[in-house]
Formats: sequence, C-alpha cells, structure tokens
Amino acid sequence: MQTLIRTRVLPSTQSIRFFSTSNNNKAIRRSYLYVPSSSDKLLEKSLKVKSDVIIYDLEDSVSPAPADKENARNRLYSFLQRNDVPQPQRVAVRVNDINTPFFQQDIAYILQSPSVRTLILPKIHSAQDLHYVSRHIQQTYQKYPKDFPLRIIPSIESARALWNLGTIAGWQSEHDPLEGGAVSGLLFAAEDYCADTSILRTRSREELLYTRSQIAIAAKAFGLESIDMVCIHYKDLEYLKEECEDGRRLGFSGKGTIHPAQVDIIQNTFVPTAVEILRAAKILHGMEAAHASQKGAIGLDGEMIDAPMIKQATKIIDIAKEAGLEIPQIH
Repeated sequence: MQTLIRTRVLPSTQSIRFFSTSNNNKAIRRSYLYVPSSSDKLLEKSLKVKSDVIIYDLEDSVSPAPADKENARNRLYSFLQRNDVPQPQRVAVRVNDINTPFFQQDIAYILQSPSVRTLILPKIHSAQDLHYVSRHIQQTYQKYPKDFPLRIIPSIESARALWNLGTIAGWQSEHDPLEGGAVSGLLFAAEDYCADTSILRTRSREELLYTRSQIAIAAKAFGLESIDMVCIHYKDLEYLKEECEDGRRLGFSGKGTIHPAQVDIIQNTFVPTAVEILRAAKILHGMEAAHASQKGAIGLDGEMIDAPMIKQATKIIDIAKEAGLEIPQIH
C-alpha cells in the first residue's frame, strides 16, 4: 500500500507527498498506457493489459465534437461503475483542458467514481491552473467525499509550463489535500511541447535533452514521479528500448505508452538491471562490514565506495524490491 507522508508547511496549509514503500508489484508505476474512452472495445481490452497505470483518455484521443466528448465521458462513467475495473491504484483519467467547455463536466462526472485515484491534467501552464483545477475537485468532493487524496499529474507541454516548472512541481492546494488533491508526478508531453516551442523532434532526442532533464530533476526535487514522453515509433521495439534506457539514465521513473505492445519493454527497463542489483547488494554488504570495523569507505572492484554510493545502492535495492526482482544474498 502507499504511505502518505505529511509535512507541516504553514499553519493553515498541509502538503502531501507520495512515496512508495511497498514491496509488492502494485505500488511501482513504470508504464502509463493511454486508452481512448470513446471505444467500448478498447475499454474492454484495458481489463487485460499489464500496464502499471491505465490512463483512460477523454482528451486528444476523442473527437473534439461536443457530442463525441459527452459520449466518451458517459461511456467511461458507466465503465467505471463495473466491479471488474482495474484496481484503483492503476486507474488514471486524462480530462480535457481547463480552457475547454468539457473540463468541468469531466471533473463532476469522473470523480464520482471511487476507482479514480489519479488525474492527468493536460495543458497545465502554471500553479494558477492547478488552483483552478483544485477548486473544482473540492466542489465535487463536497458532494462525493473521499478518504484519500487525489493524485494530480500535470502534463508539461508548453514553454510556459517549463518556465514555471518549479512552482508547478511544488504546488499545494488551497484546500486540505483530501479535498483539493496533491501533485504526485510530472508528465512530459513531447508532441504538444514541440508544437508550442517550434522544436523539431528527431530520433536522436538531443533537442529535448534539456527539457527532459529539467522535468526529471524538478520531480526529484519535490519527491514526485517523473513520466517520460510517449515513444511514437510504437512498432520499432528496439528504438523503444533505447528511448527507455535513455529516459531512465536521465532519472525518469516511468514512461507513457500508446500501445500494449510497448508495456513489457517499458516495465522491464525502468527497473534496475541484474548487474546493478548485484553491485548494490555488494556495496551494502561491504559497507555493513566496514561500519562494523569503524571504517567509512571500502574498495569494490577498483572503486572507492563511500556514503553517496550507499545512498544510490539503497535506492536500487528498494526499487528492485518494489518490482519483485530477486535480490542476491552476499556472504
């Protein structure tokens, strides 16, 4: 299960940051699969996918026609009433942009469901946008109170959003988090970002290095998840693997996906490798012995190991445990 850590910031406000401390597979969030809510067939298929998180989409994958938006919302609302929907920690919904006429109805309908624990927010450009969203969450939760804080994931998809990244990542609701929600992650929407900034996206990804690094670092600074961009070359699994490895090196904790065939590669890449786990286990074992001998550092395979490397090793082992990976016993 999730552990919520509360920290007092000001006498009148509280913040919630989400840290996963579970040792089971359900807590880890590596893959975020988008599923159009306009299709009964795809909603049904979502019951069988293995993605850590399923994003039921009301935005880009649905026609902008008002009737189609309403039909998709009603279809998803009915779907979420079923007893066989995925577990709540796996359910997310991407609502429509706050500047559209569909946003308020999306919130009013979708947040009635106890299955919805995560909200993906497109076109978030500032902390003020999050305050606007939070007020509507609070209004809905006054009618349908919940005993858990809604996980809010802003989508970073504009130059303005990147400029305001720190205030978005550090945002706190004006209301109690149980009523107004709390930011739990940052998501990078590369195609919208490139359209806004006139950046030309290439297979090398080098033109997005600065942006992706900023998002991953901001997420770490505020104890949030960081979700890397969707790989648009969904049939090229070798390229997907390369892009996943690149994202993990930058510090991302997971990745968006548009096709179920991408899920396994994402989930197998955004975890430590067997080599990394073995090295981390050796470091922790060696440091335990060193501390018992009142030593502050050890040598391992020609490297000097000290406190920062212990911290890294501990994180690797923690993630491996969350993913259910084998941890070797070092003697």
